[in-house]
Amino acid sequence: MSYEPDVHPGDPPSIRDLDALTIHKLSVSSMSNNVYLLTSRASGAQLLIDAAAEPGLLVDLVRTGGTGLTALVTTHRHWDHHRALADVCAAFSPMTYAGAPDASALPVAPDVRLEQGDVVTFGDISLDVIRLTGHTPGSVALAYSDPRGHVHLFTGDCLFPGGPGRTTRLEDFTSLMDDLEERVFGVYADDTDVYPGHGTDTTVGAERPHLDEWRARGW
Repeated sequence: MSYEPDVHPGDPPSIRDLDALTIHKLSVSSMSNNVYLLTSRASGAQLLIDAAAEPGLLVDLVRTGGTGLTALVTTHRHWDHHRALADVCAAFSPMTYAGAPDASALPVAPDVRLEQGDVVTFGDISLDVIRLTGHTPGSVALAYSDPRGHVHLFTGDCLFPGGPGRTTRLEDFTSLMDDLEERVFGVYADDTDVYPGHGTDTTVGAERPHLDEWRARGW
């Protein structure tokens, strides 16, 4: 399965202004990894999701606005999502977070090991942590509910337009689908925006009709 990017490597970041938050989306490396910089419009505090690659670009992105990088979340342990982690941490010394089972595989040990139901806070902004087991043992998604009640969901490599993230064993696929159905599709409304680790954005509603199809095909 391939995912058509809406931001390509070399493009300037896309910018989405919400009432309380600005989301910058940047694509980096030949793997077209999506990196998300979230900036509080009230406090200027910043959180980075996945220091995937090209640390110079990420440092410049952080320095374009806000008051400095407060937090950095690594969604999972796969190498293409943390190649710039050490350099970005050295530049800004943010509080670092990752799912507990993936923590020991990262080049920088996280300050906080995340579990289902945890909350990551930076400035006045809070993100709910959703553990999704299967793509890796400790993958996490992050959910931000804006002041209007609209949810923005950052899913790493666990949910894309057209299906769940890659798994190599049937039990991992089943685990990921079970977690997605219970913790994402069973919780969030159809208008929830989904921001994946590669490729274009989608919504919970666009993907919901295909759950049985994904189960049947096994990927």
